[in-house]
Amino acid sequence: MYGGDKMKAVIIGAGSDLGVHIDGAHLGPLQLMNDMKPIYHGEMINLMQDEGIVKSRNLSDRKKNDVEIERFNTALYKLELKKMKEGLFPLTLGGDHSVAVASALADSKINDGHVGMIWIDAHTDYNTFETTVSGNIHGLPCAAITGWKCEELRTFFDGQCIDPRKTVIIGARSIDPWEEDNIKYSGVTVYSTEDIKKMGIKTVVDEAFKIALDRNKSVHVSYDIDVVDPDFAPGVSIPEVDGINDKEAMEILEEVLKHINSISSMDIVEFNPLRDEDRKTEQLALNMVARTVQVVEEVKGKIINQKKY
Repeated sequence: MYGGDKMKAVIIGAGSDLGVHIDGAHLGPLQLMNDMKPIYHGEMINLMQDEGIVKSRNLSDRKKNDVEIERFNTALYKLELKKMKEGLFPLTLGGDHSVAVASALADSKINDGHVGMIWIDAHTDYNTFETTVSGNIHGLPCAAITGWKCEELRTFFDGQCIDPRKTVIIGARSIDPWEEDNIKYSGVTVYSTEDIKKMGIKTVVDEAFKIALDRNKSVHVSYDIDVVDPDFAPGVSIPEVDGINDKEAMEILEEVLKHINSISSMDIVEFNPLRDEDRKTEQLALNMVARTVQVVEEVKGKIINQKKY
C-alpha cells in the first residue's frame, strides 16, 4: 500500500452459519473461493465453524449459539486485524451476516473509530437480544457493530464502535416492529427498496457515502445478497420477496466501487449453496467477488500509486 506498491486484496472466507437456524451459508465462502481459483491467484484464507457444534434451533432461545459465534468472530477479528496491518484490503465472504461483527469492528479498530458503514441488506439487522423475534443472531450484527446494546457479541473488541449516525442501510424491506424503534432512536439512516426505485441507485449510494464519510477516514461496506429478490437469487437463508433484480444488484456494486478510495474493507455475505437453484445466486455472488477484487487491485492500487508522485 505504501512505497509505490499496488493495493492487494485478501479474500477471507468466514464459513459460519451459527447466526441462523437454517444450514448452508457456512459452505458459501469455500464454494466461491473454489470458483475464484482459475481467475484469481492472490491470497485466500478460509475459516470454518467447528463441525462438532450442534446448533440451537429452539425458537424461544433469544441467544442462539452466542458463545460459539463469539468464539468464531474472535478468531476472525484477529485475522482481519492482521491482514489490515499488512496493508491488505480484506474482502470477507460469509457465511451469515453475524460474521460482519468481526470484519467491521476490525476496520474500526485499525482506523481509530473513524469509519462509517454502509449495510446493503433486505433486513436492517438492528435487533437486540431483547427485541429479536427469531433469536437468530444474524439479525443483530448492525446493532452490535454500532454499539446499540449486544455487548456479548463484541467482547473481543476494545475499540470505538461505528457511529450509528454514520451508518446507512440500503435495500431494507423487512423490519421487525421493535427493531424500527431501535433504528429510530439510534440515528441510523435507512433507504428502502422503494427508495432505491424512486430515487435511483446512484443517488442513494452517493448520499450513503456522504453520510458515512462525514468526519470519517473511510467506510466499511457490508453487502448481503438477500437484498436481491429470490427470483434472481434464491440461494440465501432468509429470502424476502419484492427485492431488486440481479442487474440492479450489480449496478449497486458498481456505484459503490466508484467510491473505492473511501472503502477500507468489504463483506459479501449470506450465499447459501444448499438453497440455490441452477447456480443463479452462485454466479451473481461470483461476479460480485471478482469485480470487487478487480477494482481493488487495479483501480485502488493505481490511484494510490499516483498519489505518491
